[in-house]
Amino acid sequence: MNKSSAHDLESTALAQEQRLLLAAVDALLAPLAQLCLAKGLTIQSVEERLRLAFVQSAIGAHGHLPAQRLNSRISASTGLTRREVARLQARVMDQDAPRKSRPSSATELFTRWACEPGLRGADGKPVALPRLGPPPSFERLAQSVTQDVHPRSLLDDLCRLGLAAWDAESDQVRLLQDAFVPRGDWARMTSFLADNVGDHLRSASANVLGSGKEHMEQSIFADELSVQSLQAFRDLMAAQWRHMLKSVVPRLEKLIEADRHAGRVQNQRVRVGLFTWSQPMTGPTRQLTLVPGTPPVAGTAPAGGSRINPAPRSRRSPPKDAS
Repeated sequence: MNKSSAHDLESTALAQEQRLLLAAVDALLAPLAQLCLAKGLTIQSVEERLRLAFVQSAIGAHGHLPAQRLNSRISASTGLTRREVARLQARVMDQDAPRKSRPSSATELFTRWACEPGLRGADGKPVALPRLGPPPSFERLAQSVTQDVHPRSLLDDLCRLGLAAWDAESDQVRLLQDAFVPRGDWARMTSFLADNVGDHLRSASANVLGSGKEHMEQSIFADELSVQSLQAFRDLMAAQWRHMLKSVVPRLEKLIEADRHAGRVQNQRVRVGLFTWSQPMTGPTRQLTLVPGTPPVAGTAPAGGSRINPAPRSRRSPPKDAS
């Protein structure tokens, strides 16, 4: 194969990868557009941020180049004019420091209360705590999380979010939720959206660009469920999340403490998540009937049967030979 043919094959493979990536971008942008429209964001404001993101990513990829060449390289890789690149570079320099992903004190307090074995009853659920006094008390728990925020301020914050309740008569505090969902707090909800979805997308992108094994990213897909089955499914997943909190969080805390005692450089962060999504199926629906003794095989869709697919992690497919 001569050099011209090899170049043509590489160009064809790259074009195919780009078409597939654009199809994936379509799927990613649809829910984002729905969210923006619901809150009155225009295409112009979102487009400006997309342009900024392209320039920032290009700077990260080509930041080693001298300044006189960097502008041209960014222009070539992003498709923006050099004048537009210069304008956006100035905006990048003027922006505040990157938003930190560290959880708030209220989030840490909630997680510790929900996960520490000493703060759970015989049924495995978090116990009510005296507001004041020696441990176990809400005051001491709050002080173990932070010395910068007064325990009463953290209590007020949790109560405002509907996550905890204070009984003035008994002077005890109890959790009302088993997951930190700050309803009514738009700032925290959008912050969680950015952190959780952002890290998930970073994980998937790294897998697609790499070997596919860089980060854990697995999912299960099933269809032909009834509306009645959805509640049982949600209860099942809520129980799985509680189990993961109780087992993973204490283990992570032990790893952090072991690193501290060993004097290791502690410069890594992780995020572990669990999400579910459900929606009505498109097209005609039917009642599922399975012949006794012949259950559907995972990953297949038998005639008249449902699919239960363990979906693979994002993985880059090698270019196929066009010959």
